[in-house]
Amino acid sequence: MSRVEREAASVVRKLIAFDDDTFDKLKQLGRDRMATIQELADEAFADVLKKHGIPIDLKDALRKSTSLSKAPPKQVAATRNSRKRKS
Repeated sequence: MSRVEREAASVVRKLIAFDDDTFDKLKQLGRDRMATIQELADEAFADVLKKHGIPIDLKDALRKSTSLSKAPPKQVAATRNSRKRKS
C-alpha cells in the first residue's frame, strides 16, 4: 500500500455546516492567504487542541512528555487531617 493510499484510508470525513456569512468570510480568508478551507480547518482544530493541552502529533506528545518529566513535582495539597479543627 502506497503512502497516499494509507493517508486516504486514515482520513475521517465529517460534514460541518456554516451560515452563509461565515462561509463567505472563510472563503475570502482562504483567498487572501492562498489556502483551502481544509487548510484553514486543520489550523483551527490544531489551535483548539493546543489550547486544551492535547498533543497534535507524536512530536508534540514527546515534547510534552519530556517537559513533564523535567518539571519539579507539584506540592500535594493539605490533607483534611492537617487542617485546624474548630474547638
